[in-house]
Amino acid sequence: MTAPFHKRTLAKQLLSLALTTLALSGLSLNAQAQDWPKQSIKFVVPFTAGSGTDIVARAVAEKLGTALGQPVVIENKPGAGGTIAANQVAKANPDGYTLLVHSSGHVVNPAIYPNLPYDTLNDLVGITSLASLPNVMVVSPSKGFKDVKDLIAKVKAKPDGFNYASAGTGSATHINAEKFRVAAGINATHIPFKGTPEALTETISGRIDWFFAPIVSALPLIKDGKLQVLAVGTPKRSDDLPNTPTTVEAGVPGSEYTFWVGMLAPSKTPKPVLDKLNAEVVKILNSTEFKTKLDNIGAAPMPMTSSAFNGFIKSETEGIAKLVQAAGIKAN
Repeated sequence: MTAPFHKRTLAKQLLSLALTTLALSGLSLNAQAQDWPKQSIKFVVPFTAGSGTDIVARAVAEKLGTALGQPVVIENKPGAGGTIAANQVAKANPDGYTLLVHSSGHVVNPAIYPNLPYDTLNDLVGITSLASLPNVMVVSPSKGFKDVKDLIAKVKAKPDGFNYASAGTGSATHINAEKFRVAAGINATHIPFKGTPEALTETISGRIDWFFAPIVSALPLIKDGKLQVLAVGTPKRSDDLPNTPTTVEAGVPGSEYTFWVGMLAPSKTPKPVLDKLNAEVVKILNSTEFKTKLDNIGAAPMPMTSSAFNGFIKSETEGIAKLVQAAGIKAN
Protein backbone atom coordinates (compact mmCIF):
# COMPACT_ATOMS: atom_id res chain seq x y z
CA MET A 1 0.00 0.00 0.00
CA THR A 2 2.90 2.32 0.81
CA ALA A 3 4.74 2.08 -2.53
CA PRO A 4 1.78 3.08 -4.73
CA PHE A 5 1.08 5.98 -2.37
CA HIS A 6 4.65 7.24 -2.68
CA LYS A 7 4.54 6.85 -6.45
CA ARG A 8 1.35 8.90 -6.63
CA THR A 9 2.85 11.55 -4.36
CA LEU A 10 6.04 11.70 -6.43
CA ALA A 11 4.03 11.96 -9.65
CA LYS A 12 2.02 14.87 -8.23
CA GLN A 13 5.19 16.62 -7.11
CA LEU A 14 6.79 16.20 -10.53
CA LEU A 15 3.64 17.48 -12.23
CA SER A 16 3.51 20.46 -9.89
CA LEU A 17 7.18 21.21 -10.58
CA ALA A 18 6.63 20.99 -14.34
CA LEU A 19 3.64 23.34 -14.17
CA THR A 20 5.58 25.78 -12.01
CA THR A 21 8.52 25.71 -14.43
CA LEU A 22 6.17 26.27 -17.35
CA ALA A 23 4.49 29.17 -15.59
CA LEU A 24 7.82 30.76 -14.73
CA SER A 25 8.97 30.29 -18.31
CA GLY A 26 5.84 32.04 -19.53
CA LEU A 27 6.38 34.89 -17.07
CA SER A 28 9.99 35.17 -18.23
CA LEU A 29 8.95 35.39 -21.89
CA ASN A 30 6.26 37.95 -21.13
CA ALA A 31 8.75 39.99 -19.12
CA GLN A 32 11.17 39.75 -22.05
CA ALA A 33 8.53 41.11 -24.41
CA GLN A 34 7.69 43.93 -21.99
CA ASP A 35 11.36 44.92 -21.71
CA TRP A 36 11.95 44.57 -25.44
CA PRO A 37 13.31 46.55 -27.21
CA LYS A 38 16.25 47.89 -25.22
CA GLN A 39 18.36 48.80 -28.25
CA SER A 40 18.08 49.62 -31.94
CA ILE A 41 16.42 47.16 -34.31
CA LYS A 42 17.87 46.26 -37.70
CA PHE A 43 15.87 45.62 -40.87
CA VAL A 44 17.96 43.59 -43.31
CA VAL A 45 16.72 44.29 -46.85
CA PRO A 46 17.87 41.94 -49.66
CA PHE A 47 17.82 44.64 -52.34
CA THR A 48 19.50 47.96 -53.03
CA ALA A 49 18.34 51.32 -51.70
CA GLY A 50 15.56 52.70 -53.88
CA SER A 51 14.02 49.32 -54.68
CA GLY A 52 10.33 48.78 -53.93
CA THR A 53 11.13 46.54 -50.97
CA ASP A 54 13.57 49.09 -49.58
CA ILE A 55 11.10 51.97 -49.86
CA VAL A 56 8.40 50.04 -47.99
CA ALA A 57 10.93 48.91 -45.36
CA ARG A 58 12.04 52.50 -44.71
CA ALA A 59 8.47 53.74 -44.45
CA VAL A 60 7.65 51.08 -41.83
CA ALA A 61 10.97 51.55 -40.01
CA GLU A 62 10.32 55.24 -39.42
CA LYS A 63 6.94 54.64 -37.78
CA LEU A 64 7.97 51.51 -35.88
CA GLY A 65 10.96 53.28 -34.37
CA THR A 66 8.67 55.98 -33.02
CA ALA A 67 6.17 53.43 -31.68
CA LEU A 68 8.81 51.33 -29.90
CA GLY A 69 11.02 54.18 -28.71
CA GLN A 70 14.13 52.74 -30.38
CA PRO A 71 15.64 53.50 -33.79
CA VAL A 72 15.07 51.04 -36.61
CA VAL A 73 18.00 51.02 -39.03
CA ILE A 74 18.13 49.64 -42.56
CA GLU A 75 20.94 47.37 -43.79
CA ASN A 76 20.81 46.74 -47.53
CA LYS A 77 22.32 43.35 -48.34
CA PRO A 78 21.63 42.62 -52.04
CA GLY A 79 22.71 39.56 -53.98
CA ALA A 80 21.75 35.99 -54.90
CA GLY A 81 18.03 36.74 -55.14
CA GLY A 82 17.84 37.79 -51.50
CA THR A 83 19.32 34.58 -50.10
CA ILE A 84 22.37 36.32 -48.62
CA ALA A 85 20.18 38.59 -46.52
CA ALA A 86 17.74 35.81 -45.64
CA ASN A 87 20.58 33.56 -44.48
CA GLN A 88 22.01 36.36 -42.34
CA VAL A 89 18.72 36.79 -40.52
CA ALA A 90 18.01 33.05 -40.29
CA LYS A 91 21.35 32.61 -38.50
CA ALA A 92 21.03 35.76 -36.36
CA ASN A 93 20.43 35.78 -32.62
CA PRO A 94 16.63 35.25 -32.29
CA ASP A 95 16.15 38.21 -29.95
CA GLY A 96 13.96 40.42 -32.13
CA TYR A 97 16.72 42.86 -32.98
CA THR A 98 17.55 41.49 -36.44
CA LEU A 99 14.61 41.22 -38.82
CA LEU A 100 14.20 40.53 -42.53
CA VAL A 101 12.08 42.68 -44.83
CA HIS A 102 11.83 40.66 -48.03
CA SER A 103 9.74 40.66 -51.18
CA SER A 104 7.68 37.84 -52.64
CA GLY A 105 10.96 36.66 -54.16
CA HIS A 106 11.47 34.98 -50.77
CA VAL A 107 9.12 32.15 -51.72
CA VAL A 108 10.85 31.61 -55.06
CA ASN A 109 14.32 30.81 -53.76
CA PRO A 110 13.62 27.26 -52.48
CA ALA A 111 12.70 26.28 -56.03
CA ILE A 112 15.74 27.76 -57.78
CA TYR A 113 18.46 27.35 -55.17
CA PRO A 114 18.57 23.62 -54.34
CA ASN A 115 21.25 24.00 -51.66
CA LEU A 116 20.08 26.99 -49.64
CA PRO A 117 22.04 27.42 -46.39
CA TYR A 118 18.75 27.92 -44.55
CA ASP A 119 15.27 26.38 -44.54
CA THR A 120 12.75 28.88 -45.90
CA LEU A 121 9.78 27.49 -43.96
CA ASN A 122 11.53 26.42 -40.75
CA ASP A 123 14.42 28.82 -40.10
CA LEU A 124 12.41 32.00 -40.60
CA VAL A 125 9.01 32.91 -39.20
CA GLY A 126 6.65 35.46 -40.70
CA ILE A 127 5.62 38.46 -38.60
CA THR A 128 3.24 40.06 -41.09
CA SER A 129 3.02 40.98 -44.73
CA LEU A 130 3.47 44.74 -45.11
CA ALA A 131 2.27 45.86 -48.51
CA SER A 132 1.34 44.85 -52.00
CA LEU A 133 2.38 46.96 -54.94
CA PRO A 134 1.99 46.57 -58.68
CA ASN A 135 4.85 45.91 -61.03
CA VAL A 136 4.60 47.86 -64.25
CA MET A 137 5.96 46.81 -67.61
CA VAL A 138 8.21 49.66 -68.69
CA VAL A 139 10.29 50.29 -71.79
CA SER A 140 12.43 53.10 -73.13
CA PRO A 141 10.42 55.45 -75.38
CA SER A 142 13.26 55.06 -77.88
CA LYS A 143 12.23 51.43 -78.45
CA GLY A 144 9.08 52.48 -80.29
CA PHE A 145 6.78 49.81 -78.83
CA LYS A 146 3.16 50.88 -79.41
CA ASP A 147 1.66 48.52 -76.85
CA VAL A 148 2.00 45.01 -75.39
CA LYS A 149 0.72 43.29 -78.53
CA ASP A 150 3.24 45.20 -80.63
CA LEU A 151 6.07 44.14 -78.31
CA ILE A 152 5.01 40.50 -78.44
CA ALA A 153 4.73 40.57 -82.24
CA LYS A 154 8.23 42.06 -82.62
CA VAL A 155 9.75 39.55 -80.20
CA LYS A 156 8.12 36.61 -81.99
CA ALA A 157 9.38 37.94 -85.33
CA LYS A 158 12.95 38.00 -84.05
CA PRO A 159 13.47 35.12 -81.59
CA ASP A 160 16.39 35.60 -79.20
CA GLY A 161 16.79 39.20 -80.35
CA PHE A 162 15.36 40.79 -77.21
CA ASN A 163 16.10 40.90 -73.49
CA TYR A 164 14.35 41.79 -70.25
CA ALA A 165 15.66 42.86 -66.87
CA SER A 166 15.03 41.85 -63.28
CA ALA A 167 16.25 42.96 -59.87
CA GLY A 168 17.89 39.56 -59.50
CA THR A 169 17.17 35.95 -60.38
CA GLY A 170 14.13 34.80 -58.43
CA SER A 171 13.13 38.31 -57.41
CA ALA A 172 9.50 39.41 -57.67
CA THR A 173 10.38 41.45 -60.76
CA HIS A 174 11.83 38.31 -62.35
CA ILE A 175 8.83 36.12 -61.53
CA ASN A 176 6.44 38.74 -62.94
CA ALA A 177 8.48 38.81 -66.15
CA GLU A 178 8.51 35.02 -66.39
CA LYS A 179 4.74 34.77 -65.86
CA PHE A 180 4.32 37.24 -68.71
CA ARG A 181 6.86 35.52 -70.97
CA VAL A 182 5.38 32.04 -70.49
CA ALA A 183 1.80 33.28 -70.88
CA ALA A 184 2.71 35.27 -74.01
CA GLY A 185 4.63 32.36 -75.51
CA ILE A 186 7.78 34.36 -76.27
CA ASN A 187 11.51 33.84 -75.74
CA ALA A 188 13.99 36.51 -74.69
CA THR A 189 17.21 36.76 -72.71
CA HIS A 190 16.92 37.40 -68.98
CA ILE A 191 19.41 39.98 -67.64
CA PRO A 192 19.46 40.01 -63.81
CA PHE A 193 20.77 43.08 -61.97
CA LYS A 194 21.74 43.70 -58.35
CA GLY A 195 18.57 45.72 -57.77
CA THR A 196 15.74 47.77 -59.24
CA PRO A 197 17.63 51.08 -59.65
CA GLU A 198 20.29 49.41 -61.81
CA ALA A 199 17.67 47.66 -63.95
CA LEU A 200 15.75 50.93 -64.41
CA THR A 201 18.91 52.77 -65.50
CA GLU A 202 19.61 50.16 -68.17
CA THR A 203 15.98 50.18 -69.33
CA ILE A 204 16.02 53.97 -69.69
CA SER A 205 19.20 53.70 -71.76
CA GLY A 206 17.53 51.27 -74.15
CA ARG A 207 20.06 48.52 -73.50
CA ILE A 208 17.20 46.58 -71.86
CA ASP A 209 14.03 45.99 -73.87
CA TRP A 210 11.57 45.74 -70.98
CA PHE A 211 11.40 45.49 -67.21
CA PHE A 212 8.58 44.72 -64.79
CA ALA A 213 9.48 47.39 -62.24
CA PRO A 214 7.81 48.10 -58.89
CA ILE A 215 5.49 51.04 -59.50
CA VAL A 216 6.92 52.80 -56.44
CA SER A 217 10.29 53.03 -58.20
CA ALA A 218 9.10 53.53 -61.78
CA LEU A 219 6.27 56.06 -61.39
CA PRO A 220 8.45 59.21 -61.10
CA LEU A 221 10.38 58.15 -64.22
CA ILE A 222 7.14 57.49 -66.10
CA LYS A 223 5.82 60.94 -65.15
CA ASP A 224 9.10 62.52 -66.30
CA GLY A 225 8.83 60.78 -69.68
CA LYS A 226 12.02 58.79 -69.17
CA LEU A 227 10.08 55.52 -69.29
CA GLN A 228 7.03 54.39 -71.23
CA VAL A 229 4.59 52.14 -69.40
CA LEU A 230 2.87 49.41 -71.44
CA ALA A 231 0.93 47.50 -68.77
CA VAL A 232 0.38 46.79 -65.10
CA GLY A 233 1.26 43.30 -63.87
CA THR A 234 -1.47 42.97 -61.22
CA PRO A 235 -4.98 41.55 -61.74
CA LYS A 236 -6.51 45.05 -61.40
CA ARG A 237 -5.46 48.41 -62.79
CA SER A 238 -3.50 50.82 -60.64
CA ASP A 239 -5.18 53.98 -59.38
CA ASP A 240 -1.94 55.79 -60.20
CA LEU A 241 -2.14 54.71 -63.85
CA PRO A 242 -5.87 54.35 -64.48
CA ASN A 243 -5.49 54.45 -68.27
CA THR A 244 -2.85 51.72 -68.35
CA PRO A 245 -4.24 48.21 -68.99
CA THR A 246 -3.26 45.14 -67.04
CA THR A 247 -1.23 42.56 -68.95
CA VAL A 248 -4.38 40.41 -69.04
CA GLU A 249 -6.43 43.26 -70.52
CA ALA A 250 -3.59 43.79 -72.99
CA GLY A 251 -4.22 40.29 -74.34
CA VAL A 252 -2.05 37.99 -72.22
CA PRO A 253 -4.29 35.82 -69.99
CA GLY A 254 -2.58 34.11 -67.07
CA SER A 255 0.13 36.77 -66.79
CA GLU A 256 -1.11 38.55 -63.64
CA TYR A 257 1.16 38.71 -60.59
CA THR A 258 1.10 40.47 -57.21
CA PHE A 259 4.34 41.74 -55.72
CA TRP A 260 4.25 41.77 -51.90
CA VAL A 261 6.65 42.79 -49.16
CA GLY A 262 6.74 41.10 -45.75
CA MET A 263 8.59 41.06 -42.43
CA LEU A 264 10.21 37.93 -40.97
CA ALA A 265 12.38 36.95 -38.01
CA PRO A 266 14.59 34.02 -36.97
CA SER A 267 12.26 31.12 -36.15
CA LYS A 268 13.28 30.85 -32.48
CA THR A 269 12.40 34.45 -31.69
CA PRO A 270 10.20 34.42 -28.53
CA LYS A 271 6.52 34.45 -29.40
CA PRO A 272 5.71 37.42 -27.13
CA VAL A 273 8.27 39.49 -29.06
CA LEU A 274 6.77 38.35 -32.38
CA ASP A 275 3.28 39.16 -31.11
CA LYS A 276 4.40 42.62 -30.01
CA LEU A 277 6.00 43.26 -33.38
CA ASN A 278 2.90 42.08 -35.22
CA ALA A 279 0.60 44.25 -33.10
CA GLU A 280 2.71 47.39 -33.55
CA VAL A 281 3.30 46.92 -37.28
CA VAL A 282 -0.35 46.07 -38.04
CA LYS A 283 -1.38 49.18 -36.10
CA ILE A 284 0.92 51.21 -38.34
CA LEU A 285 -0.40 49.57 -41.52
CA ASN A 286 -4.00 50.27 -40.53
CA SER A 287 -3.43 53.94 -39.73
CA THR A 288 -4.94 56.48 -42.13
CA GLU A 289 -1.65 58.35 -42.31
CA PHE A 290 0.28 55.27 -43.36
CA LYS A 291 -2.36 54.16 -45.87
CA THR A 292 -2.06 57.58 -47.49
CA LYS A 293 1.72 57.31 -47.50
CA LEU A 294 1.58 53.93 -49.24
CA ASP A 295 -1.04 55.18 -51.66
CA ASN A 296 1.29 58.00 -52.66
CA ILE A 297 3.90 55.46 -53.73
CA GLY A 298 1.44 53.17 -55.49
CA ALA A 299 1.29 50.56 -52.72
CA ALA A 300 -1.47 49.23 -50.46
CA PRO A 301 -1.19 47.94 -46.87
CA MET A 302 -1.39 44.17 -46.50
CA PRO A 303 -1.67 43.42 -42.76
CA MET A 304 -1.95 39.80 -41.60
CA THR A 305 -1.69 37.84 -38.40
CA SER A 306 1.58 35.95 -38.02
CA SER A 307 -0.28 32.66 -38.44
CA ALA A 308 -2.02 33.81 -41.62
CA PHE A 309 1.20 35.16 -43.08
CA ASN A 310 3.06 31.90 -42.45
CA GLY A 311 0.25 29.96 -44.12
CA PHE A 312 0.41 32.39 -47.04
CA ILE A 313 4.18 31.89 -47.36
CA LYS A 314 3.74 28.10 -47.44
CA SER A 315 1.02 28.31 -50.10
CA GLU A 316 3.02 30.77 -52.22
CA THR A 317 6.14 28.60 -51.97
CA GLU A 318 4.24 25.60 -53.33
CA GLY A 319 2.56 27.56 -56.13
CA ILE A 320 5.70 29.34 -57.32
CA ALA A 321 7.61 26.04 -57.48
CA LYS A 322 5.28 24.98 -60.31
CA LEU A 323 5.93 28.21 -62.24
CA VAL A 324 9.69 27.89 -61.79
CA GLN A 325 9.56 24.42 -63.30
CA ALA A 326 7.36 25.53 -66.20
CA ALA A 327 9.55 28.57 -66.97
CA GLY A 328 12.80 26.69 -66.51
CA ILE A 329 14.14 29.28 -64.08
CA LYS A 330 17.56 28.47 -62.68
CA ALA A 331 19.97 30.33 -60.44
CA ASN A 332 22.89 31.97 -62.20
